[in-house]
Amino acid sequence: MHSPHPIPGRPRSAVWWLGLVFVAAIARGADPPPVPSAAPAPEPADWVPPIYEIHRAGGKLTIDGKLDEPAWFAAPTCGPFHFTWYRQGKQEQSVAKLLWDDEYLYVAHVCEDAHIAGRHREHDGPIPEDDCFEVIFAPNPEHPEVYFNVEWNVVGGYIDNFRPEGPNKPRAKVWDVEGLQFGGTFAGTLNDDSDEDTSWTCEVAIPLKNFANYMPQLPPKAGSHWNLNLNRHGGPTNMQYSQWSRADTPNPSFHTPHRFGKVIFSDKTSPFPTAR
Repeated sequence: MHSPHPIPGRPRSAVWWLGLVFVAAIARGADPPPVPSAAPAPEPADWVPPIYEIHRAGGKLTIDGKLDEPAWFAAPTCGPFHFTWYRQGKQEQSVAKLLWDDEYLYVAHVCEDAHIAGRHREHDGPIPEDDCFEVIFAPNPEHPEVYFNVEWNVVGGYIDNFRPEGPNKPRAKVWDVEGLQFGGTFAGTLNDDSDEDTSWTCEVAIPLKNFANYMPQLPPKAGSHWNLNLNRHGGPTNMQYSQWSRADTPNPSFHTPHRFGKVIFSDKTSPFPTAR
C-alpha cells in the first residue's frame, strides 16, 4: 500500500472543490439539512436506491490526495450524504467522486471536519476510532449479499473485509485487498481539538483484480453495475454517521446490502473522450 505522509495546511484544490460542490447543490435546490432525530427520518414507501454513473479516467491519476487532475474536476459528484442516525451536534457533510479504468476503481472524497482525528496507520487496526470513510460494495448484482468493504482514515490506516454469505454470517477469516494505493491531505491540525479544522481529503485506488472471482467480467463491461455504498464514521469529537444511500436500521449499521446504491460503469471518459 502506498501512503504518502499527509500534507498539513490547506489543500487548495480540495477545499475549492468542496466549496464548488456546495454552491452547485444550493443552486439546484438541494434539500435542507435533516432535523435532529434519534432514528432514521421517515421515507416514502417507494424508496429507491440512488444511482451514480462512474466515468472512465481519461488519463493517469497520481494517488496523492490532492485531486488536482482534470478527471476529478469533470467527474460527477456523489452526495450530499444522509445523516441516517443523526442525534446532536453539527452535521459535517461529505462529497465523493468515483472513476474507473481497466485496472482500478478510484474513490475520492472531501469531508468537512472541525476536529480531524487520524492516529492509526496500521492495517486492520482500530480505524473506526478515527475519522474514517468506507466504500462497501457487491460486485455481482446477482449475488447482492456477497460484498466487500474497505475503510480508511486520513493517515493511511485501513481495514478490509469480505462477507461471502451476507451481513448475518461471519466475515471471511482470511482476505486482504492487494495493491491498494492511498493519498491523504488535510486542512487543519491533526489530533488537536484545541482549534477548529476545515476538512480532510483522500484519494484511493482499489485494484479490480481483487474481485475477479466475484464479478461477472473483468474489467467491467460498460453499462454493467455494482451495488455500492459510501459511508463516513465521525471520530471521537462530534461523532456521527453519514451515508450516500440511507440504511433502514434503527441503530447504526453500514452492513445493509439491500440498501446499497447502484453505480453504473460508463464508457464516458472524464474529462474528455479518449480514442481507444
